[in-house]
Amino acid sequence: MTEPTARILSARLGGGWSLRPLGSSGFCAAWRAQRTGRSASIETLFVKSAPAARAAMLQAEADGLAALAAARCIRVPEMAGCWVDAALDRAVLALEWLDLAPQTLPEFGGHFGRHLAALHRSAPQDGDGRFGWRRDNWLGATPQRNRWSDEANGLQGWIAFYASQRLGAMAERLASAGATPALSVAVRRVIDALPGTLFDDGHVPRASLVHGDLWSGNWGRLAHDGAPVIFDPAVSVSDAEAELAMMELFGAPPAGFWPAYREAAGLADGYPRRRPLYQLYHLLNHALLFGGGYAGRAMGVIEGLVGRR
Repeated sequence: MTEPTARILSARLGGGWSLRPLGSSGFCAAWRAQRTGRSASIETLFVKSAPAARAAMLQAEADGLAALAAARCIRVPEMAGCWVDAALDRAVLALEWLDLAPQTLPEFGGHFGRHLAALHRSAPQDGDGRFGWRRDNWLGATPQRNRWSDEANGLQGWIAFYASQRLGAMAERLASAGATPALSVAVRRVIDALPGTLFDDGHVPRASLVHGDLWSGNWGRLAHDGAPVIFDPAVSVSDAEAELAMMELFGAPPAGFWPAYREAAGLADGYPRRRPLYQLYHLLNHALLFGGGYAGRAMGVIEGLVGRR
């Protein structure tokens, strides 16, 4: 029997399609899809498929890619389509196939820094200056809440959003998943301490469109022209510093990134002190998804932010 994903591609895009599996995650499978026939050499797609019940995850990814593309600041994969076929019990997200190259060229980091700065400095089309997003989405396999803040650009609006939609939401999920109560209590201590001394440098967060999950596995360099490209987003309108902190959590941006970013967008003096606050959200997510030592690492960050009690 033909793989349902290939049948959906044929129905939506025409022709026949052969699929080569690229692996799977907890919620979807990935494929290299090649059109069969005369035009096979020029029609290749990167495809994700999942049961129809999980269609919202792929639709949220498609929404995020569309928003990033509309900003016209940094390259993202072009979409061929996102479809749900209830009869085949399959949801499919089809993207252009991108050939990536090693990020070793000395100029790549500067290009990446300038393009990401442009994204963060652009005016989001949604939210009227508030923080949040037009829909909830997913951070990996974790639902991410994005209810709009009541206030526009400003510290109070951002703190309220980050407390409720990020740290508070994650604490609730950890508690529901059976995590040690001490972790949720500690997260609440961080929330109660905001903004505290972390924002005493005068940094006022502005509403920036962010990728949202920009670890090193979600950016690359295009082989044909060397341009930076980002993918697998969990977009929101947030403080850009939260994006930068994630980039430093499990690695570092490429050489040359920081001077270019600072020149194009600036960076507040207090960012290094706020970096652990923003990394905490992702550490809590990893504790939720993978357990292991992430809960302990999160507790260490919390102690650094508010001390032991």
